[in-house]
Amino acid sequence: MSEPVKSYAAVDLGASSGRVMVGRVGPGTLELSEAHRFPNRPVRLPEGLRWDVLGLYGGVLAGLRAAGPVDSVGIDSWAVDYGLLDADGALLGNPVHYRDARTEGVAEKVWETVPAAELYAATGLQYAPFNTLYQLVAARGTAQLARAERLLLIPDLLAYWLTGEQGTELTNASTTQLLDPRTRDWAHGLAARLGIDLDLFAPLRRPGDPAGLLRPGVLEETGLTGPVPVTTVGSHDTASAVAAVPAEGERFAYICTGTWSLAGLELDAPVLTETSRKANFTNELGLDGTVRYLRNIMGLWLLQECLRDWGEPDLAALLRAAAEVPALRSVVDAGDAAFLAPGRMPERIAEACRATGQPVPDSPAETTRVILDSLALAHRGAIAEARSLADRPVDVVHIVGGGARNTLLCQLTADACGLPVVAGPAEAAALGNALVQARAHGLVGDRAGMRRLLARTQPLTRYEPRGGTAAWRAAGARLAARAAGSAPVRRRDAAGGTG
Repeated sequence: MSEPVKSYAAVDLGASSGRVMVGRVGPGTLELSEAHRFPNRPVRLPEGLRWDVLGLYGGVLAGLRAAGPVDSVGIDSWAVDYGLLDADGALLGNPVHYRDARTEGVAEKVWETVPAAELYAATGLQYAPFNTLYQLVAARGTAQLARAERLLLIPDLLAYWLTGEQGTELTNASTTQLLDPRTRDWAHGLAARLGIDLDLFAPLRRPGDPAGLLRPGVLEETGLTGPVPVTTVGSHDTASAVAAVPAEGERFAYICTGTWSLAGLELDAPVLTETSRKANFTNELGLDGTVRYLRNIMGLWLLQECLRDWGEPDLAALLRAAAEVPALRSVVDAGDAAFLAPGRMPERIAEACRATGQPVPDSPAETTRVILDSLALAHRGAIAEARSLADRPVDVVHIVGGGARNTLLCQLTADACGLPVVAGPAEAAALGNALVQARAHGLVGDRAGMRRLLARTQPLTRYEPRGGTAAWRAAGARLAARAAGSAPVRRRDAAGGTG
């Protein structure tokens, strides 16, 4: 008798595109196919940078129509951003983009009321100027916030439009800097001190909880036959991606790669020490009450921006040429705020090398090698510090997300860390999304069982470290010395995950 296999629509929204994937899942089956992909293009309005959330919702509906019959729907996206609803449940304007300038200087004002060390002790969240907390402080006094009766994070907003039911998913709520990672509940005292009304948020939901049924209008528009449940997943895309790390046991580190690199460990409890805060590690919640203890690194955004500037050359050929460039001639700080904004990325990388007295790359291949060496060096630093701060041994590094396809980056990361790297799956967020839905419907077992299924069914590539790590240690020391000798740089780390 054949095993039961069901189909799950995984809506996965990244910083530059969205897609609806269909996961076919059974006790020994895990297959993923793309139903529909659509762009995610922010719009610059007179009042600032905004998400085109109506366009995203239209893409979701088109994707569900293309997906065909499914047994459930789950939604994940980037973190921190939100939509505001009025008393009738109508959206009050397009959601503000986390790269909008409105939060500049807000953190310093917040720290006058709640010092940075107290914020970290209460929430465990790394400094990022666009955390939801800072966005809400920046919005104070605006007509829009004054009219708001409800705040929904982006995945919850789309789920509300699909079902008519409101909730706040826990893993994404943990990125707001308003949640206590020890209690898994809101940090009420902190919010009160800052004048933030937590009643704006809908009740908390956890991965696996039901999130309602597709509305009749949605069924009509997508051609689906009801009832079709929406299931809460790890709605922060990094939470879904980490759930899809095909690891054995606990002695592993992960790097979720895409526009951003998120490098760290899966823990049972947060690390809230002052040393951890100064190292800029974050404690976000994951599946089954786990803690995603990680550092956000600028990621392949650096290369994506260069490719755009170069007119989108053939990436495979560029990576082959970069592999021939001597290693570690020049490296830059992949967390430097100088690289956050779009535009002129090759020039900015060259300027950073020139300012630190390093050879200046003068070709796309050389610039690409600087980027990938710098990312591998940042991966090495983040994993080494996480191991030390959490007192957790690591035997292997798992790279998931789009960067798992970048063979040069994977090999350089193995070399830099001095540890084997297992790359894949590339579609980790969508797979984790689908697996949590399947688990909620009884088709797969616990988290370890999910990971065994991933390891059996997904293509994985193993990279062994080449040579020693002395050159990488020297490059890290060189970069740290140059940073210490220059003006202080405020790190602006990422809102989003793998997209």
